[in-house]
Amino acid sequence: MDFGIGLPTWIPGTPGGELLAWARRAEDLGFSSLGTLDRLVYDGYEPLTALAAAAGATSRIRLATTILIAAYRGDRALLVKQLGSLDRLSGGRLTIGVAAGGRADDFEANGVPYAGRGRRLDALLGELRGFFDGTAEGPVPGPRPIGGRPPLLVGGHTDAAMERAAAHGDGWIAGGSSAAAYGDLAARARKAWTAAGRSGEPRLVAIAYVALGPGAAERAAGYLADYYAFIGWKAEMAVKAVITDEGRLREFVDGYREVGCDELILFPCVQEPSQADLIARTVGL
Repeated sequence: MDFGIGLPTWIPGTPGGELLAWARRAEDLGFSSLGTLDRLVYDGYEPLTALAAAAGATSRIRLATTILIAAYRGDRALLVKQLGSLDRLSGGRLTIGVAAGGRADDFEANGVPYAGRGRRLDALLGELRGFFDGTAEGPVPGPRPIGGRPPLLVGGHTDAAMERAAAHGDGWIAGGSSAAAYGDLAARARKAWTAAGRSGEPRLVAIAYVALGPGAAERAAGYLADYYAFIGWKAEMAVKAVITDEGRLREFVDGYREVGCDELILFPCVQEPSQADLIARTVGL
């Protein structure tokens, strides 16, 4: 199982220089990917911009949108141009993870209807695949990706998300509070893959929140309670799910490995680059 790490792009107040230091540290430590979250109505860095900056600070680590809420980005031509540019600027290191999104205010702020977002995402993914595969013209000229189409992951827990991953993606990505729950979801994703007539196996990716070291748990609780305030009392579930103990993280990793997760991307809840060292040491990098 590969280990990726998230950039702390959605921890308010994170300096830009610290993000770049984090990216370099993650690459030096041997993480497989740098992940980013996506929210519009929140104080954080736009994910494609952050990954472009990280591309210039690194040379080997993959750059992954985990996930991009592509359906609220109404200008598909611009999005195709941005993704193609990011892949080429990074030397072909882009992984595109997308999902339909679950916050109406992100769509409203961009002047895009919340209703129908799944259908719009399906249409966009078909267009992206054709353009990046070279089998269809895009809405605008290149730049085309280096070395073929970037890997495409589709996120979500619903049947529609699983079917979307099977129809358009190379794999499926989702968060989960336990290996057992993720294993059940992964089984559904594999079933949808087979039902769609796809050969082989989907790449299975998971994300989880981590905060290690003195005082990290308290800082994580404050950050996640604010980030997930829009879901009301359920925000407590996100706070309780964060992994704050090295022993628990090792058990978590073992469980996800056993259920067939191909890559686990660990998102920090504190912004200092030294957090990457703690995570790397705990997972055995």
